[in-house]
Amino acid sequence: MSKMPDFEGLAMFAKVAEERSFAAAARAMGVSVATVSRGVSRLEERLGARLLNRTSRQLALTEFGHTIAESASRIYQEAEATEDAAREQSASPRGRVRLAVPMSFGLRWVAPILPDFFRAYPDISIDLHLSDASVDLIGQGFDAALRIAVLPDSSLVARRLCPVSRFIVAAPSYLEQCGRPRHPHDLIGRACLGYAYRARSEVWRFVNDAGNEEAVEPAGPLRVTNADALVPTVLAGLAIAELPEFIAGEYLRDGRMEILMTDWTMQQGGLYFVTPSLRARPAKVEVLADFLAQRISPSAWAWRG
Repeated sequence: MSKMPDFEGLAMFAKVAEERSFAAAARAMGVSVATVSRGVSRLEERLGARLLNRTSRQLALTEFGHTIAESASRIYQEAEATEDAAREQSASPRGRVRLAVPMSFGLRWVAPILPDFFRAYPDISIDLHLSDASVDLIGQGFDAALRIAVLPDSSLVARRLCPVSRFIVAAPSYLEQCGRPRHPHDLIGRACLGYAYRARSEVWRFVNDAGNEEAVEPAGPLRVTNADALVPTVLAGLAIAELPEFIAGEYLRDGRMEILMTDWTMQQGGLYFVTPSLRARPAKVEVLADFLAQRISPSAWAWRG
């Protein structure tokens, strides 16, 4: 015999005891009379005693049935209340959302808009996990994540919020001292900083207007797990780095960095809101996705040089 309690049998017995009728219990539960009868019979066999005395015209609880009817009814009511609460939480935006976001992007562009979200949805709380490492949404129990990638993980449901461009940059002092690279081959042998969590690989891939493709594997004195950590070494004029536009934009605008090899571009990625499944996604997750889609825009960080 399974050690798992027969919750279905207990629920059916509780409803029959309440209605004093198999037919009425079946109607109330939305199942067939035969299903209710089998459920009660299965429970009786499991418990080793008769719960109901049945005749063609009458249905009555046995003495044993009286002893467990109240407990069975309480279990049924608590289960109904639990389901009702769960449905209400799924249908209306409330509860906690566990959200994973890349650290630099989260600090710059997500955290500053959260006060507006909390004003709009006071019944939702957010557990914000800031890390550039890609988390296992299902295994680590996250409701959603923001991911910056060329292509989203095909095992997840992804909603593209906006494009994210990437640039190869250097400080003017570096260019004065080492010269300006104009072709991807010119990067070979130069100090090019690395980022550990590139979505595809550690190879920089370029394409020009003619459709020519080039690939360079960066090599330099620093490799990081957060792109912001590359900035001081670049500003010091010691190296070249790949930076997303939402980080590089402010330094390009004030002239502390310059974009290299403007005839060559890197494949444009995107910012994606990803969830384990689109089916039965709670309202709290839906409204957060909509809010981020409305409020996060590349116009906030775009470089228009």
